Amino acid sequence: MAEYGEDGAVDGQGVAYAEGATGYSGNKVYVGNLAWSASWQDLKDHMRGPSQDLNVAHVEILTEASGRSKGCAIIEYSTPEDAARAISELNDVEFQGRQLFVREDREAGKPPGSRPAPFRGGGAGAYGGRGAYNGGRG
Repeated sequence: MAEYGEDGAVDGQGVAYAEGATGYSGNKVYVGNLAWSASWQDLKDHMRGPSQDLNVAHVEILTEASGRSKGCAIIEYSTPEDAARAISELNDVEFQGRQLFVREDREAGKPPGSRPAPFRGGGAGAYGGRGAYNGGRG
């Protein structure tokens, strides 16, 4: 079970997701394209917005089993209005040298750990990519 700090961060990490505010009524956003070195505290400060008046309730940076950042985060705001403002004000804004994308959290309401793993590619590989050393031919 993850341990929560007094400011709501999980295990000292932070993740945030966000997207276009059209019709969005939730209070969580997804933030993608984070630098692996981004800290939850720096991200939380950034996600308060240019006027620093958005109320960030929780920051969770998603990590691999090894503890390395996945480069994305979930940010929970106190109100849906703050989340919508974050999407409109912080999408495509630079943070630690990277252009962030912010959208609604499409996985909101699902239990932790149920988020699908990011696509890691695929393709032919060294043996033709058809599931057999001979390229799947016989």
